Amino acid sequence: MRVLVVNAGSSSVKLSLLRGGQPADAGPEHTATVDPDEARDALGDLLSGDRRPDAVGHRVVHGGPDFTGPVVVDDEVAGRIAALRGLAPLHQGPAVAALEQARAALPGVPQVACFDTAFHATLPAAAHTYAVPRRWRTELGVRRYGFHGLAHEWAARRAAELTGRPLGELRIVTAHLGSGASLCAVLRGASVDTTMGFTPTAGLVMGTRSGDLDPAVPLWLLEQGLDAADVARDLDRGSGLLALAGHSDAREVLEAAAAGDRTAEVALEVWAHRARAQVAAMAAAMGGLDVLAVSGGVGEHQPALRARLAERLGFLGIVLDPARNAAAEGGDADVTAPGAPVSTVVVAAREDVVIAEQVRAVLAA
Repeated sequence: MRVLVVNAGSSSVKLSLLRGGQPADAGPEHTATVDPDEARDALGDLLSGDRRPDAVGHRVVHGGPDFTGPVVVDDEVAGRIAALRGLAPLHQGPAVAALEQARAALPGVPQVACFDTAFHATLPAAAHTYAVPRRWRTELGVRRYGFHGLAHEWAARRAAELTGRPLGELRIVTAHLGSGASLCAVLRGASVDTTMGFTPTAGLVMGTRSGDLDPAVPLWLLEQGLDAADVARDLDRGSGLLALAGHSDAREVLEAAAAGDRTAEVALEVWAHRARAQVAAMAAAMGGLDVLAVSGGVGEHQPALRARLAERLGFLGIVLDPARNAAAEGGDADVTAPGAPVSTVVVAAREDVVIAEQVRAVLAA
């Protein structure tokens, strides 16, 4: 089955046409990464000639409380996905737009939505329950959902392969580090804790998102006369590394810090402090740690940030080999120091493979 994978993010749309039933032979026949405004034209170019797909798989960030696995999209499902826009405003809108474009361009071709929240459906009550009024939880669906599930699932599976150990025996912390970032505690293949929450704003310091914040802060800002929409926008688009260092791109922050910019250095210290604390929290959720798997655009390509992340985690058994870490960029690699009790691996993100697998599975059911 030839599957077109549509991964709509907040600032780009990635299109991949994949063939094959196993990850080993699922290399994309053609890929494109474009601005959302150019997605329609790119979709037409990708489907020219004899490359018409048998099915389309869409990455959708938020599945809410109901979508806990892949689902074939019809008008009713599309409407329910669109209704979740407010929970992930940076991503749900582009995903809905891409879904509409693909359905229009490929009438009659099955469209399958694959949700980033679905991998976290296995979170135990202790991990997903907020200590808030019952009505919020039962009627309004306030809980920890978690995100980046497609990426975390792949990173955990690939980490097991790289270490030569069965996934069902491992305690893995997967670190998906990009402009958006989250950690996941993967115990024997299942998500048991994660850093993002009700929305993707929670958790780590990100490119433009605040990460964890005292919930009284937004309320206090509203009391000071700030507009609610402005506060929400600033938490998602005007915070994180951008607010601390003036750059949302980690590469630019690293360059500025190397040039002696103290604000950039403090931004990196804040980023690393939060990330290290959360790695330890994820390990605690599993009662220990066997593997740390680092992935995502920042995780794969920035050895200096990987080194900062591991710097004070020796007590957990995480120690990097400096030479291996420096050499690992953009591909799968083991960067563990000799003798370290915990393996650290770099994993190239392949959400597209997971999506294509889920599409094939749901259509074969």
